[in-house]
Amino acid sequence: MRQIRLDRPGSFKAVDVPVPVPAAGEALVRVQRIGVCGTDLHAFVGRQPFFHYPRVLGHELAVEIMGLPAGETKFNVGQTCAVEPYLNCKTCPSCRRNKPNCCENLKVLGVHIDGGMAEYAAIPVEKLFPSATLSLDQLALVETLGIGQHAVERAALRPGESVLVVGAGPIGLAVVQFAIAAGGVVTVLEPNPARRAFAERFGATSITDVGSQLFEVVFDATGNNAAMDKSFEFVAFGGKLVFVGLMQGRVTFDDPLFHRREMTILASRNSAGAFPAIIAAIEAGRIDTTPWITHRLNLEEVPTRFADLPKQTDLVKAMIEVQS
Repeated sequence: MRQIRLDRPGSFKAVDVPVPVPAAGEALVRVQRIGVCGTDLHAFVGRQPFFHYPRVLGHELAVEIMGLPAGETKFNVGQTCAVEPYLNCKTCPSCRRNKPNCCENLKVLGVHIDGGMAEYAAIPVEKLFPSATLSLDQLALVETLGIGQHAVERAALRPGESVLVVGAGPIGLAVVQFAIAAGGVVTVLEPNPARRAFAERFGATSITDVGSQLFEVVFDATGNNAAMDKSFEFVAFGGKLVFVGLMQGRVTFDDPLFHRREMTILASRNSAGAFPAIIAAIEAGRIDTTPWITHRLNLEEVPTRFADLPKQTDLVKAMIEVQS
């Protein structure tokens, strides 16, 4: 089978490798769609924490089941599924507290171990989430949406609360959708006009300058050091700041401001058990995926076209189609 491997920053290589042999409890799947995430873009240029080369990227996956473990009755060959890419150990204190996204030994497909940028993969059946009605594109978007869902869940957002989302990349836009669904009054701080327009399609207000406004809940989805430091200034007295983006380095803030406003700071890591609820929300039409995919390429084009994706000013989500 064909596999696309990131050998070092800036250099993909197409290689032929054997079709994987599933281990106990794993299904053989044909990869059909691969969403391109900010994690992938950062890894490509060498700015992704917790990352080692060479690596096969790909953690936003839609797959078709090709083979199942003996005795498996919950799935059928031919079903299409979203893949939860978080492989937790189940035994550490975090897993035992039902916080598998904070597993102390967590391995994420396409980040810590090889992912799905290939024609076939072996995936634990417990990480497969089928839908009889969602398209392959929609299934590949579930993981991105899960990041936004979990961030809003972490904030315990209440209807009517004022919300600022800093950064309208894919993760920020996922936060926007779930914050609106939770009843928040959402404003987006984003310099890119195409992404501001995208956020407005979901019902958010977009701005390029906060001015003197303060917000009860601020989500920073930038993964940018300066922006994350600045986000402290936007939080209302008694408000919350949720860091969804990730960057290498330290976040700093003015302690008198922090104490005077008695802020609550939260981190949001991946998602926890969100896939069934998100699939149900898309199936019911409560979450609209129509505008998400702005660019497409096929697997064979990744080595030649991937580097151009960040240069596209209207890029929201690129989708890789696997043709076999």
